[in-house]
Amino acid sequence: MNLAYLWVAIGGALGSVSRFWLSGIISRHFGETFPFGTLTINFTGSFLIGAFAALAIPEGRMDSQSRAFATQFLMIGVCGGYTTFSSFSLQTLNLLRDREWLYAGGNVILSVVLCMIAVWLGWLLGSTFNTLKGS
Repeated sequence: MNLAYLWVAIGGALGSVSRFWLSGIISRHFGETFPFGTLTINFTGSFLIGAFAALAIPEGRMDSQSRAFATQFLMIGVCGGYTTFSSFSLQTLNLLRDREWLYAGGNVILSVVLCMIAVWLGWLLGSTFNTLKGS
């Protein structure tokens, strides 16, 4: 078996468990009327994948082996298992089916806007690390 599949699988398992844990905490704290857990997961996942993507660009400080690991384990595995776009879609559909127009629209707008901001901020953070002088 190609080692890449193992890294993706381990990362996906860690990301999924992290999503389940954090989303549960948020749902218990804020309730489930609005999908704050999914919104938080998508926002933080977007931030992380932005940071990892910036760090993994060929012009960055990672060598090719580290770049491959970051892409397979962190971006595809952890972030892929952690982010919840399919959950977001189903929850939005359920809000629409329940005629909760304001919540459905708010979920779509907040998810898109906040996640775009998060991925940009993550990219900026990762890019900053690329510009630091090596020690």
